[in-house]
Amino acid sequence: MAESFPRMLAAQVRTRRAALRLSQQDLADMAGVSERFVRFVEQGKPSVQLDSLLAVLETLGLELRLATRAREAARALVSQPPSAVPPSDVASEAAAAADDRGERRP
Repeated sequence: MAESFPRMLAAQVRTRRAALRLSQQDLADMAGVSERFVRFVEQGKPSVQLDSLLAVLETLGLELRLATRAREAARALVSQPPSAVPPSDVASEAAAAADDRGERRP
């Protein structure tokens, strides 16, 4: 069975923090979060605040990336017909864009 995301994240954060020879408190101070928060991340707690998590990752020189899990998921999205946008919405968007450019409306 695949390892859960919180556990993978926890392992990466612990490993990187140890490699940098930082205590949990040092990392917390540098990232502007509590030591308790760092502990929760390293324990793989499944619900943490994203902004705080990103601060910890940035402090450690790590980044969070998103990727499509399977080609089938990507193909399913591509094969769906584009949603129809009502003509009135298109006209409103065009007028708003013209206003943003300082142009006169038709």
